[in-house]
Amino acid sequence: MFNYMLQIIIGLFLFAAATLIAWYEGSAIIDDSLEWNDSTPFTQLLNREIISGHEISQLDYFVYAVKFQPLFPLLMLASALYILSVTGYYLVKRGSTWGIPFCGAIGFILIGGSALIFSRATIINSLFFWFLLGSGILFIAAALLRSFQKHPVNTN
Repeated sequence: MFNYMLQIIIGLFLFAAATLIAWYEGSAIIDDSLEWNDSTPFTQLLNREIISGHEISQLDYFVYAVKFQPLFPLLMLASALYILSVTGYYLVKRGSTWGIPFCGAIGFILIGGSALIFSRATIINSLFFWFLLGSGILFIAAALLRSFQKHPVNTN
């Protein structure tokens, strides 16, 4: 139990650090008025008009960071997936009935997220697409393998 908690704490620390750095890097959108129409989907969702950069939603900082400086947003995603995989592994290892559906649900959510990104044609979005798709397939494969492993075929 201690090993799992230690891994989750390290993952949470890495996630928090990457989030703060990505948020800081994305705050450059305040000064980049040419990107206000293309990189502010959350502000547009709230039907806000952007007159100065200070009306931009904080979530749009992450969109801007993904678009122009994707290292720390990718690190955020990787650390979040690591936390989820450690949690799923712990649930499966403990014999919980939630372990396999948890991993399968995470896999389908990741594949759904990759489908949302698929229509974007930039190289960065392509990187996020393949990262989400590959992770989703791995989560689903792990859930399927574990579910077949749990119920071995009796050959007698």
